[in-house]
Amino acid sequence: MIVFDRIGQKLLFTFDPETAHGMSIAALRCGLPVGARTVRDDRLKLSLCGIAFPNPLGMAAGYDKNAEVPDALLGLGFGFAEVGTVTPLPQAGNPKPRIFRLNEDDAVINRLGFNNEGHEAAEKRLAARQGRGGIVGVNIGANKDSADRVRDYELGVSRFAKYASYLTVNISSPNTPGLRTMQAREQLGELLSRVMAVRAAASAQPPLFLKIAPDLVEAELEDIAAEVSEKQIDGVIVSNTTLARTGLRSATSETGGLSGKPLFERSTIVLAKMRKLLGPERAIIGVGGVDSAENALEKIRAGADLVQLYTGMIYAGPALPGRILAGMVRFADKERLKSLRELRDSRLDQWAARPL
Repeated sequence: MIVFDRIGQKLLFTFDPETAHGMSIAALRCGLPVGARTVRDDRLKLSLCGIAFPNPLGMAAGYDKNAEVPDALLGLGFGFAEVGTVTPLPQAGNPKPRIFRLNEDDAVINRLGFNNEGHEAAEKRLAARQGRGGIVGVNIGANKDSADRVRDYELGVSRFAKYASYLTVNISSPNTPGLRTMQAREQLGELLSRVMAVRAAASAQPPLFLKIAPDLVEAELEDIAAEVSEKQIDGVIVSNTTLARTGLRSATSETGGLSGKPLFERSTIVLAKMRKLLGPERAIIGVGGVDSAENALEKIRAGADLVQLYTGMIYAGPALPGRILAGMVRFADKERLKSLRELRDSRLDQWAARPL
């Protein structure tokens, strides 16, 4: 890490994780921190779902829950930023403390529970930035005590379709009781049918993605892929956090979703298996354990079109996006690639063959 990152990380790590997160959002609102030099290279560009991405690296949902700093995130070098998860009504989330660093593993456990300020607050901020350009996705969820969770997703599509570069239906957080059951085929089919109908009636029709969990078995992946294909969902985001604790060096009994380096292998296996099931045309965004150019490129080799990160930046600092993109450019130079797209699926079979 560069010196600035080391100082910043050391300072933030003196605070509890949730306070540190709030401080980082406040810093971005004020124009700090400064990321690495902006990396622009035609070999990083790609067109996906009708969107021209300047590079394949994005900030995952969960960091900017309330759409406070999407443009500041883009300024760090990300090719796109995903805000949310946003629910129709504001909700406080689960009791604190609810974020835990696992420093020995470069990992985090969270059990936040979709804490956010609700649709109205996010809509005001997104409306205020219209016309600025930049690719900003909106991740939508359901309130914990909602009587009709599918209706919550319909409301999210209806409200944010005109502001979002793309929309993500998030049914894979482990921290809202019962939410992951919506990945079961019958419930998923109803959900996808209804949100697609709302999108068709909206004033704009941004691409619609489905974000899934890594803690799925082969039969569940097959069901999800079948529904995604049948309902003509534009793409899948693989994956959310995991409930597994396999191979951790840090001793912990905390519950919640695990993110960071330990998630890389499992999430990449699920990604490759979904690519096999969905075929070459459907869009896939790979998430989980990305903290370097090397493992970002490996996600692409395993079948991802785009790659997102979040936890990696907690440990590597705000210059991480620029360093990853610079590493991608160096790799393209070394391999004499005309585009990073040439890499996609080059290790698909190897990753897809690994057991879950």
